[in-house]
Amino acid sequence: MSALQTVKFYQTGTFTVGNRLLAPEERSVQANMQRTNSLNSGHRACQGCGEALGARYAIDAAMNATNRQLIAANATGCLEVFSTPYPETSWQIPWIHSLFGNTAAVATGIAAAIKVKKQKGQGQDVCVVAQGGDGGTTDIGFGCLSGMFERNDDVLYICYDNGGYMNTGVQRSSATPSAARTATTMPLGPEPGNPFGQGKFVPAIAMAHEIPYVATATVADLRDLENKVTKAMSLRGARYIHILVPCPLGWGTASHDTIRMARLAKETGIFPVFEAEHGELKSALAIRRPLPVEEYLRPQKRFAHLFGKNPAVETIARIQAQADKNIRRYGLLSKEAA
Repeated sequence: MSALQTVKFYQTGTFTVGNRLLAPEERSVQANMQRTNSLNSGHRACQGCGEALGARYAIDAAMNATNRQLIAANATGCLEVFSTPYPETSWQIPWIHSLFGNTAAVATGIAAAIKVKKQKGQGQDVCVVAQGGDGGTTDIGFGCLSGMFERNDDVLYICYDNGGYMNTGVQRSSATPSAARTATTMPLGPEPGNPFGQGKFVPAIAMAHEIPYVATATVADLRDLENKVTKAMSLRGARYIHILVPCPLGWGTASHDTIRMARLAKETGIFPVFEAEHGELKSALAIRRPLPVEEYLRPQKRFAHLFGKNPAVETIARIQAQADKNIRRYGLLSKEAA
């Protein structure tokens, strides 16, 4: 590298890692020195926060795919709280804070305003992303989200799923897994933790609306995440991406195990990773070496009550059955593993 190239490299303020041996068009967005850093440093996320990582990759990919013509609406929740403590912000994009439950509606309004301005010849082709955690998506904001799907509004909605209301004290959400301990589902009684048979898997509900695009992803495969966001931004109409983002605080895991936990969720079948278009399953990220759910559950303190002096063998078997059902339903086994 010449002296001039070295100066230019450091002037960007961005250090890139990985993918440098690939052709430029094959590198990830984060390996590009011209990335937007949409969610910049200086925020107050916990160490090892999966949501901060997922949001940085997702929104940078969306900015890259739209030539930086993007507006984001953000629900109240962890992502909003740690990124925008008044009067500061870590966002370097047009960004709007909505209420906990109306993010999809706010994003829909933004998209409608952009459409009207374009019809009057007064605006550019700007894309809209809505963001929320599982609480603001699967619970409080579910009605607005379903309405967005039903109307096929031109918005990409991204849910960052950490399995609970983590910024208010780790309470249960409808995305909290079965048997998990939270502040409102304590490990007490004959069936400790979160009851079986409750909650909802919103990607499947989005598929039932037959919207143009539905995908799931994890922070364990960031290239897959970037590719799915890029594809979503190439489409029009309602789109939904559901990203698993482990939370060290709420899950009771080590901060350095965030990627490992996301990978285990995928490799056990607990969290299926797939794509769907207009209600039809199109592809799935295959499991090459299926792992027992115990390997995913044991490192998490929210499941510690399953592994005491008298292990909850039946409960673990029920969770294994849920994972096996996901594997069958979404065709998750690779040919080598089948």
